[in-house]
Amino acid sequence: MKIKRLSLRARIFVAMILLVLLASILIAAVTIYQYNEEARDYHRERLERKEKAIRKSIDLVIQEKTTYPVTTENIPLIFKDEIFDIDAIHNLQINLYDLEGQLLISSKRTIQRDTTDLCLDAEVLNQLSNTAEHRYVLKKDENGQTFQSSYSYITDKKFKNLAILNLPYLENDDFLNRELNEFLLRLGFAYMAMILAAIVFAYFISKYITKSLKTISDKMNELRLEKRNKKIEIESSSEEIETLVNSYNSMIDELEASAVKLATSEREQAWREMAKQVAHEIKNPLTPMRLSVQSFQRKFNPEDENIHQKVNEYSNTLIQQIDTMSSIASAFSNFAKMPAQKSEVLNVVQIVKLALDIFNEDYINFEAESEKIIAKFDRTQLIRVVTNLVKNGIQAMPKDASDPRIDVGVFSEDNLVKIRITDNGSGIEEETKSKIFEPKFTTKTSGMGLGLAMVKNIVETYKGNITFTSQAGKGTVFMVSFPKE
Repeated sequence: MKIKRLSLRARIFVAMILLVLLASILIAAVTIYQYNEEARDYHRERLERKEKAIRKSIDLVIQEKTTYPVTTENIPLIFKDEIFDIDAIHNLQINLYDLEGQLLISSKRTIQRDTTDLCLDAEVLNQLSNTAEHRYVLKKDENGQTFQSSYSYITDKKFKNLAILNLPYLENDDFLNRELNEFLLRLGFAYMAMILAAIVFAYFISKYITKSLKTISDKMNELRLEKRNKKIEIESSSEEIETLVNSYNSMIDELEASAVKLATSEREQAWREMAKQVAHEIKNPLTPMRLSVQSFQRKFNPEDENIHQKVNEYSNTLIQQIDTMSSIASAFSNFAKMPAQKSEVLNVVQIVKLALDIFNEDYINFEAESEKIIAKFDRTQLIRVVTNLVKNGIQAMPKDASDPRIDVGVFSEDNLVKIRITDNGSGIEEETKSKIFEPKFTTKTSGMGLGLAMVKNIVETYKGNITFTSQAGKGTVFMVSFPKE
């Protein structure tokens, strides 16, 4: 399904709304990102502060309060009670491991410890010993909560490593999440109000911007070549719109001048076309008339017992063609169609025979399925159809044809009358088949190329049709069909 293109006004409106929505989404995304960054920085700095404070408390116990020798083995004795006090002061669990990673003492008050708390992983020991700061922070997620565990060395007065200090820290984001949700809620309300305001603003600004364009569009839709068009007058507009209006008004002036020239040219062209058509139509009967007269002159014999019958046949043929030319001339003088269409009940077989009588070629054969096939058609028009098609067949015969043949057949099929003209001439080339009924198209060196176009027009006027099949070098078959009534 094709989506109709949006108007300029709709595109301006949608663009402004989308701009506000995108800005809202972008600011919300930046806000969430900023809050997450601040939360990470907050937990990192808080863990560092607590670790620093706890280390000071541990150093104080090691250097001033204990009476035990300061060794790794005595760490459990040194911090037997002190570790719980430090835990209570800083509200953070404290684990002390020996340098091999074995748990020495912990402030975690549980009956059963997790086996993972009793011994450190080798990775932790490697990271701790290989880093320049001798400090390692491990981050992991458990049951939907994020934990950080910091590891660092505890030293004596001579900075000799005594034990490993581990501080498990839970990242509690409840407060920050509440703050973030409240901020996003306030931001949502603010942007809802902004979107509503943007919709109203976009509606009026798009209407204002496209008002002048709508006026120009309406004028362009009213533009007609056959009438006088009004110019556009807009009192206040932008420089771009004013330029467009001036261009339109200039085009109106040019269009009026062109319309006058075109009307004059069309009248002249119409006269030329009509003259060409009349010349073509008059030329068709003139040639066979001349041949008939010449044949009559050669074969005239006053002593022939059938002389009166032959004179009547020649006279009827000539009168028929003269009537055709007379109707063409009358139509031309009255500026009507050539000639005017007149439906009359006639015997198609008889009219086709009459049309063929003007041709002297002995290779023209006629055949009809019956003596009478009655239909409504214009007598003169039907003769023109047959004459043009047979004449085309004659002209399609090569000069050196050994066995030229043109077959004309008349038959009926259901409620249709069909006339078939078959020749064994040169045929029609494939590339010219689509143009054969176009006015002025011809493959002959003479003629106006109007014959077949007129035949098609006549047949279609009587709700019929004309088709053809052809093979180059083998011949052509034209089929004319039209209803009996």
